[in-house]
Amino acid sequence: MAYTVLARRYRSKTFEEVIGQEPIAQTLRSAIEHDRVAHAYLFCGTRGVGKTTMARILARALNCEKGPTPEPCGKCDICEAIHRGDDMDVLEIDGASNNLVEDVRVLRDNAHYRPARSRFKIYYIDEVHMLSRNAFNALLKTLEEPPEHVKFIFSTTEPERLPATVLSRCQRFDFRAVPTDLIAGHLKMICKKEKVKPQAEAMLAIAREGRGSVRDAITLLDQVIAVGDGVVTLDAVRETVGAVAGEDVLALIGACADGDAGGALTRFGNLLAGGIDIRSLLEQLMRQVRDLLVVKTCGAEAELLDPFGPDRARLTEVAEKLAVPALVACLGYLGEARTRARWVVDARPIAELALVRMASLSEMEPLPEVVARLESLEASLAGAAPVATGDSTGRAATSAQPAPVPPEPAAPSEKKKPAAAVGGPPGDEVAVEAEEPPPSDGRPNLDDAMTDPVVRKAVDIFEGRIIEPRPRP
Repeated sequence: MAYTVLARRYRSKTFEEVIGQEPIAQTLRSAIEHDRVAHAYLFCGTRGVGKTTMARILARALNCEKGPTPEPCGKCDICEAIHRGDDMDVLEIDGASNNLVEDVRVLRDNAHYRPARSRFKIYYIDEVHMLSRNAFNALLKTLEEPPEHVKFIFSTTEPERLPATVLSRCQRFDFRAVPTDLIAGHLKMICKKEKVKPQAEAMLAIAREGRGSVRDAITLLDQVIAVGDGVVTLDAVRETVGAVAGEDVLALIGACADGDAGGALTRFGNLLAGGIDIRSLLEQLMRQVRDLLVVKTCGAEAELLDPFGPDRARLTEVAEKLAVPALVACLGYLGEARTRARWVVDARPIAELALVRMASLSEMEPLPEVVARLESLEASLAGAAPVATGDSTGRAATSAQPAPVPPEPAAPSEKKKPAAAVGGPPGDEVAVEAEEPPPSDGRPNLDDAMTDPVVRKAVDIFEGRIIEPRPRP
């Protein structure tokens, strides 16, 4: 007998068995109980969240020999055929391969014939957004006023691509991504039935790898069981998904935090030599930086950390080396590298550039600290004025000297000092009146201004000069 994958073998058969979509299941149950079943439903959501499963359960509830009932028996021929997907009155159509207007015309003509043995003829169109515009137009009239024995169920991962005329004719249900803890509990139940020994950490890791998709998580569990020979361990999960040990990834990020670009590139090269894909490694780096950000903002005891990662003490140690703005910048660098890596043949230079940029963050001073230092310097130099001089390159160099103050006019009773004779031969002297040096105004000297590395770097970068600071009011 051919092997049936776990995702098909453990497909939910009743509304109670569907996990993560309880509000939708309750709404459909109530509609059946009160005889308020609509003629067209639209199920929206990402892959593997239960759209097709819910459509089959609804079809069974409507066509069961004991129905319509919110609790189909699951034992009659109709229930079993619908669950397998081969019932003659429940037609499952792939919208991607039957998207022409001719296909819809055939559907529309056949809809007038009554079902062969069931109560309703149900059309389930998967990926309905793939229908052409003309196909949608050909379906509109039948969709608005179908025969009383016809029900339509549509599912799509891209509802925004559907015409508004179709959306207005359907009752829409949005399927949410299934929470990780619910998926992990469902996987434990499957392992128990399959007589497999699971590790709690492995179950959580598989559930997180599913990213809200129950089918993806069950498919991964099927692979891990084959790898682990009946035992589901975290190492088996890591081997199946091709993940690197969290300690190795954290060591790479730690080298960047220390400003060791060469060490980071060396560690990166060693990981690539182990056979991991660059894009997968970038994904893991992003997750690890995200964990560091969680530790930095929520604490090391937060329940949001990746189970693939290292222990919390090691995360805390690395997180202390990086500020929150630096971690945010790292996420930006890695996200940009991941996006660009999708469109190039050799993504290694792009990834290495992101690592070098991450390593250079240690050389940058936080902007608030720089501003605070400048404000402190301005306060200490309040009331001083600069004297700008030129250098050999033509750039204005700043020389902190006291600003000259014009002398006050002498009193009428005061006598001018004798002039000094300058220039020319004897007898041709030119009398020049000697001026007294300007009195000191008591303001501090500006020589200390350029000793501050921040001020000197700012002057060099912007080719500026120090202007006269004014005291704060």
